[in-house]
Amino acid sequence: MNIAHRGASGYAPENTFAAYFLALKMKADYLEIDVQMSRDGELVLIHDKTVERTTDGNGLVSEKTLHELKELDAGGWFSGEFKNERIPTLPEVFATFRTKVGFLIELKNPSLYPGMEEKLVRTLESFRLAESDQIIVQSFDEKAVQRIKKRLPKISVGVLVKYSIWGISSAKLKEISAYATYVNPNRRLITKKLVKRIHQNSMKVIPYAVYRKKTIQSFYNLGVDGIICDYPDLVAETQKAR
Repeated sequence: MNIAHRGASGYAPENTFAAYFLALKMKADYLEIDVQMSRDGELVLIHDKTVERTTDGNGLVSEKTLHELKELDAGGWFSGEFKNERIPTLPEVFATFRTKVGFLIELKNPSLYPGMEEKLVRTLESFRLAESDQIIVQSFDEKAVQRIKKRLPKISVGVLVKYSIWGISSAKLKEISAYATYVNPNRRLITKKLVKRIHQNSMKVIPYAVYRKKTIQSFYNLGVDGIICDYPDLVAETQKAR
């Protein structure tokens, strides 16, 4: 699977419509999107807890209403070409793209946002995506992933795994396999042995986030099931070559 990391974020400002439309042109199979929640309970797509890095504003996402977030320029930081791009909401993105592409939805910092998981469930249900194979929900927060799976048993879920010199133990893989379809590790964890162990536990593996064509080719040779990449055109080129 060719999964565009925050859209085609190597070429356009991350988590904006510009990056998402470009990812589709580059043959992405899925959009990887980061979900957080505004002060007034709206699901918004932005990676950081604060708005400084990717907008012209400052402060916590959780302390701003949707109206306040929508007033921010989410593209000018990347280049003048994208000035006045806005922070999208999850319903806006579903309304525009749900018939065109799949979604790898990352719940960011769910412990900071009471009610976020239920809001996601209701949003998926309202767009008739609650049983869709277009949807994968992932998080570093394993408890949040488990709760989503309990509420939406037909949705695929995944656990993100940060880099550690200790890797991922067999006991942890077995534990995750009780509820998850995917284990999505930091790219530095990927080895042929790890890919094999994940598959032996009846799960799929999608490393994040990959930036170089040489690494993409290497990972495909190791048997990964997809790649989360800022440059979906490079993944598409590798897919075509294979």
